This record gives sequence, structure tokens and C-alpha cells, in this order.
Amino acid sequence: MTNDHVLLFINAGSLGTISQFSSFTDPAEVQAYITFNVSSALALTAGVLQAFPHRPGLKRTVVNVSSMFAQEPHPRWVLYCTAKAARYMMFKVLAEEEPDVKVLSYSPGPMDTEMQQEIFRQISITRELMSCEKPGSKLLMLVLDSDFSSGAHIDFFDAC
Repeated sequence: MTNDHVLLFINAGSLGTISQFSSFTDPAEVQAYITFNVSSALALTAGVLQAFPHRPGLKRTVVNVSSMFAQEPHPRWVLYCTAKAARYMMFKVLAEEEPDVKVLSYSPGPMDTEMQQEIFRQISITRELMSCEKPGSKLLMLVLDSDFSSGAHIDFFDAC
């Protein structure tokens, strides 16, 4: 028996249009955003799980890089909040359906990335951003130690 470990990190995402809820009257615009940010994560994860089916000695872990926006509404962020919440629930369903797969939604906090800088600019926050090393190290420790319940949502600041 081997100790193989398949690790899948779902980190792709986009901010989309930051605008009032009532401005989203074009279903094609909304669908394109949901397809990129939700449907593609579902299809990719399903494909990886099919390529690496359950077998003795194989650990499978899926990490959904999440955000506080998955659990907290923010005005003008309807697309982003909706996609993050949908992915969180989608991966909770995976955890229920596939008990041998460890599933984690991890919110790394405000890291110094181009996307985070744009988020802060959009919501007029001036706060210091963390380097990616601290949240990344914490995530790696959580995953390698399997120190979480499958389907959990863990925030970097709660895990410290």
C-alpha cells in the first residue's frame, strides 16, 4: 500500500463587475461570471476526482480558497459574494458525498495580491496586507496534518 496524496487547490477567481444589485439585468453577464467562478471549479474538481478515484492508500484533499465574502454580504459585491457562497456550499456537498475526500474552504485573509489591492481600492479600505507566506504556511500545515473537519470553512485569523 502506498501513501499517495492528491491535493487540489481551487484558487482561480475574478472580481467581476462591482456594482449595485439592480444593475445586473443581463443574464448573459451573470451567467458568464458564475460559469468562470463556480461551474469551472465544479467541473475541474469532478474531473480530478474521476481521474483519481478512491483506492486504498490514496488520500484526496480539495481546498477551496475562500473569502469572508462567502459568509458576509457586502454592498455592490453581489457577483463576488454569490460565487464565493456558492463554492462554499458546493464543496460542503462534496464533503458529504465523498467521505474519503478531505474538503476545506480556507479564507487566507487580506494578502498582498493584485486582486486584494483592487478589492481594498473598490471598498475604500486602507489596511495593511499580509505577505502570502503566513496564510500559505498555515494552509499547508492544516492540509498536511488533516487538522480540520471535512467541509469546514477556516479563516486564517481563526486558525492562528
